[in-house]
Amino acid sequence: MRLKSWESPRRQGRNDKGKGGSARQRQVRKQMKMLKQKLKQGVEPIDKKGKDKEREINLSLFLWTVLGKVSKISYSSFI
Repeated sequence: MRLKSWESPRRQGRNDKGKGGSARQRQVRKQMKMLKQKLKQGVEPIDKKGKDKEREINLSLFLWTVLGKVSKISYSSFI
């Protein structure tokens, strides 16, 4: 079964169908421009304090749930 001309998948950088395609090219150009600007600006420092707090909270919640389950199991096994 052959594909119709409008069913064939588009290849990037190719516009042999004679219609459309310019919007995608503009999107790719804009995306590349934004990536280049970010690279020129350099990597922004990551707020490590906020990340550590999130990890502390997540770890404490995890330990609280695990220890709560363990204490229930150990308490019920002794009774």
